[in-house]
Amino acid sequence: MNVRLDAVDWKILKELQDDGRMTNVELARRVGITAPPCLRRVRALEEAGVIRAYRAILDEKTLGYDISAFAMVSLHHQGEADLRAFEAQVAEWEIVRHAWLLSGDIDFILECVAPTLSAFHVFVLDHLVAVENVDTVRTALTIREAKQAPRIPIR
Repeated sequence: MNVRLDAVDWKILKELQDDGRMTNVELARRVGITAPPCLRRVRALEEAGVIRAYRAILDEKTLGYDISAFAMVSLHHQGEADLRAFEAQVAEWEIVRHAWLLSGDIDFILECVAPTLSAFHVFVLDHLVAVENVDTVRTALTIREAKQAPRIPIR
């Protein structure tokens, strides 16, 4: 569902992506309106599902998660029930930060973090490969992060 946004809404979204912790008064100042209508607009954007959540972006390396890796998973069967069952399993694994259902040769790609290479290896062998419908798993360890932009491009 597309939501109709005006120029002020887009400014609000841009500012909140840059700093989701700013006060409503500061946000209103930055977008050029007063605080009460700014708060109403933010609430409307939240209710419409445009703003899904507010989160802190944590540094995994500082917290001891030295391994970032991707797991590319192919399933034996790709029926809707099979895909949903795998998605439900993925939701249980805290090691998986993001998961996407893909088109093409790979059914899912999982972005994972682990404290050590052996912990990631245990996850792959004891959990991921052990899922009944999993056909193949290929993994790729990251070397370094080249870009992190958890933002939607706003003109």
